[in-house]
Amino acid sequence: MRVFIKSIFWLISVFMYRIKIYGKENIPKEGAVLICPNHVHGLDSAVIIAHSKRKINVLAKAELFTGGIREWFADLFGIFPIKQDAADIDAIKTSLRILKNGEPLMIFPEGTRNGMAKGAPLKNGPIILAIKSGTPIIPVGIKGTFKFWSKIVIHIGEPIDYSQYKDKLKDKEFVSNLTKELMDEVVRLRDL
Repeated sequence: MRVFIKSIFWLISVFMYRIKIYGKENIPKEGAVLICPNHVHGLDSAVIIAHSKRKINVLAKAELFTGGIREWFADLFGIFPIKQDAADIDAIKTSLRILKNGEPLMIFPEGTRNGMAKGAPLKNGPIILAIKSGTPIIPVGIKGTFKFWSKIVIHIGEPIDYSQYKDKLKDKEFVSNLTKELMDEVVRLRDL
């Protein structure tokens, strides 16, 4: 069922959004990796999933999990909830388990759609997970409105290794600076 739905969305994204993706080779064929795009629309993660040969797990806000078809869809595609207002220990444990199992995980440092444009504070979670697990981060820049017949362009950057910063994990300012640098790279990719 997952493959069938993914194929349908692939067709929709190609023909209705005229999607162009550059740098797909930067997502490794195996092993843990954190994929960190900017967040422009509710469908941006679905587009990346549809165009990836790997099953990508996604961390999404808990409010999306309202039961019924949404919860079934989330379970089918490896989407799991995180509470945004506080440190969500269950989400952190699940994320670390996914990465330990050598699977990819998508997480949005903006924390919400168009977070940078809204002036929302960036989330340090991706950097903390990358340092704790020794997993590289792949920055992804997404440009487009997701209106039908519009054009979506995605640039996937090269992996960034943060494993050398294990001794800096408790330095909040240092971690926040790494998050800002990551988002600067995401913005650079978006604007290519």
